[in-house]
Amino acid sequence: MGIMDEEEIEKQMESLLISTQRVIQNVLHKLGYSQEMFHLLAEPLRTLVVRIPVHMDDGSKKVFTGYRVQHMDSVGPTMGGIRFHPKIDKDEIKALAIWMSMKCGIADLPFGGGKGGVICNPRTMSMGELERLSRGYVRAISQVVGPTKDILAPDMYTNSQIMAWMLDEYNRLKQVGSPSFITGKPLSLGGSSCRDTAGAMGAAICIEEAAEKVGIPIKGARVIVQGFGNAGGYLAKFLSDEGAKIVGISDVYGALYDPNGLPIDYLLERRDSFGTITTLFEGAISNEELLEQDCDILIPAAISNQITEENAPNIKAKLIAEVANGPTTLEATTILAERGIVIVPDLLTGAGGVIVSYFEWVQNNQGFYWSKEEVKEKLREKITTSFQEVFKTAERRKMNMRLAAYMTGVRKMAEAAQFRGWI
Repeated sequence: MGIMDEEEIEKQMESLLISTQRVIQNVLHKLGYSQEMFHLLAEPLRTLVVRIPVHMDDGSKKVFTGYRVQHMDSVGPTMGGIRFHPKIDKDEIKALAIWMSMKCGIADLPFGGGKGGVICNPRTMSMGELERLSRGYVRAISQVVGPTKDILAPDMYTNSQIMAWMLDEYNRLKQVGSPSFITGKPLSLGGSSCRDTAGAMGAAICIEEAAEKVGIPIKGARVIVQGFGNAGGYLAKFLSDEGAKIVGISDVYGALYDPNGLPIDYLLERRDSFGTITTLFEGAISNEELLEQDCDILIPAAISNQITEENAPNIKAKLIAEVANGPTTLEATTILAERGIVIVPDLLTGAGGVIVSYFEWVQNNQGFYWSKEEVKEKLREKITTSFQEVFKTAERRKMNMRLAAYMTGVRKMAEAAQFRGWI
């Protein structure tokens, strides 16, 4: 696709894909690459749209729409998650695939980025319906995925059980045992230790590193976590165990805030499988109100575009660690940077999941599995190295960490494409 004119960009300012492309164009220019390289990296190499008929429990048939996007395989096979969600947009999936390419570049992994999803509401579906949908999705995309083509992983509202169904369906189709086709599996099917907590562990390590840089002791730090699902819930637990005071959490229905700290262990026990907890309490505030409450560290771990130019002037945190995909708009980033608030970008904090997916793929290929302690040690080493590289790039080039993360992530796939002679 060509470069959009200014009028088009203004119209679609909040589009995740457009904003991602804008930053990539800026980064490639700073790195000295040609306009042709931007045209190559601005859109995925492949975008597959599939239709999946599923037998529902009431005897009816429902046809679901699914996607699998492969952004760039210049470095190696693509890898990325699959999400089940009622509001999936093709352009958003494209943007997330591009981000996965950059996460792999930041973590120095031998992959490009992939992403997939199915438009559905898993909250209203039975286990039988979810299984039939999972298997149908694999059948629909089976020709373009595989352990040396495109490796799948869990994402929003998908878990180890769904990965297990997908693995079983793929193995039946190909008539071969291939555990490295998919990651995030149960341990008994070749999964890796720590895969379910990897995203939160990686984010916690980044937050510790960043807090040290800006002079915030984790012990006693007042932390707000927007989002209490898999990533947000585990992250709140990890930071609480390190001595931080979690003063705010939220779910899709609202938020809880207490300047004296919240009982995280109790809340984790009471939440449902989708991370819902606030409906059990009176006096909940809105997600929007939570973001503007007093704290030292703010962690948006829910959905995109939560911190905007409207509320950025009211943010009171000293450090923002993005765990959701694209929670801070480019306009808000500029405002926050001018106020001296450090933002650790999602590309960096979110790398833990793909790193441990890589570990799982390696273990599957070797047929040799590591202990939980080994996985944690290797993850900490990878994440710390990635953080330091991005932080040093930001300091050396006098730019914010978001732009530095994009630069680090883009460089490897651009170099690989150039060496291959594609550009």
